[in-house]
Amino acid sequence: MNAYVTDFVGGDRIATPSTVENFIRSTVFDRPTLVLDTNLVAQQYHALKAGLGQAHIHYAVKANPTREIIETLVNLGSHFDAASRGEIELCLSLGAAPEDISFGNTVKKVADIAFAHHAGIDLFAADAEEELDKIAEHAPGSQVYIRLLVENSEADWPLSRKFGCARDKALSLLGYAERVGLRPVGFSFHVGSQTRRAEMWRGTLDQVAAIWADAKAAGFALDLLNIGGGFPAFYGEEIQHPSRYAADVMALVQERFGNVARVMAEPGRGLVAEAGMIAAEVLLVSKKSENDLHRWVYLDIGKFSGLAETMDEAIRYQFTTDRDHEATGPCILAGPSCDSADVLYEKRPVQLPIGLKAGDRIIIRNCGAYTSSYSSIGFNGFPPLDVVVI
Repeated sequence: MNAYVTDFVGGDRIATPSTVENFIRSTVFDRPTLVLDTNLVAQQYHALKAGLGQAHIHYAVKANPTREIIETLVNLGSHFDAASRGEIELCLSLGAAPEDISFGNTVKKVADIAFAHHAGIDLFAADAEEELDKIAEHAPGSQVYIRLLVENSEADWPLSRKFGCARDKALSLLGYAERVGLRPVGFSFHVGSQTRRAEMWRGTLDQVAAIWADAKAAGFALDLLNIGGGFPAFYGEEIQHPSRYAADVMALVQERFGNVARVMAEPGRGLVAEAGMIAAEVLLVSKKSENDLHRWVYLDIGKFSGLAETMDEAIRYQFTTDRDHEATGPCILAGPSCDSADVLYEKRPVQLPIGLKAGDRIIIRNCGAYTSSYSSIGFNGFPPLDVVVI
């Protein structure tokens, strides 16, 4: 269980010293803390960019809105996918140009649409007539792309039906956008979070390509394809080198769509997850009965203080402790709150050292995405996840 950051030689993952882990081991924390290294964010950006080629990276700000991450990406020339007025204001305040920001949430307040338009943002997502009406009235003449609903994702965490429209509605929305004075420029979709291998994109891309072909045949001059996120991080199951992964995805896109004038990609997890680790502490190790096969290990961090993605055990975080040289055994992992839903891993117990006890440090790897942004404010009086940037 030696800890490492993502590094590859000849396409193979190798163990390398981690600045984040070294910092955690040399520091005393009085609360759960996410430690981030922006140099690792920059490395991942360059790796993804190399594979994506001419496609523009629009970082999904919701994955981690830490100011130092946004500043790093602005300086690297990244574009941004914003889900709210707050994210737009953050990016603009740190130097992002409005033309490099898309308002990618398909459910927006009228006031926020007007704010974005006034700030110079010209690219909006929609998946319903009423949303197009709102954009037409408060951001007249803007570019819009229609979010598509895709089925049968092979991702570890397929997305729900909350966002996107079905194939039978996609073309009518393009036409409706034109009629209300907007400029429909293309489609967007999301293959599903943590799509571990590029080949898993095939089915989704086939679905979108069929709709794209229908739209072109109907006379719509589409020039924008937003392939969304889905770029993976390492959570124990092997993944491709980010450059190879991105290049393979783009090859699949090229096969189906040819030369699209504008391709957008919206990595969030794939950009920042492996740039951070959480310093946590064991609060209690116990058994429910003398015959219980599994220990319960309670941490000072749980679903409501940063580890929301353990819901349904979709994201399998990796752990390291100061006792990793000892024998291990299965345990059920839980958070500190009084909510009975605050159990992290029970269906598939986690292997942790048998000698683990209260007060021991535990490091949760590759937590740079969707931890600090999901952390609640003081549920049960426990403080939200602290963030340190090194």
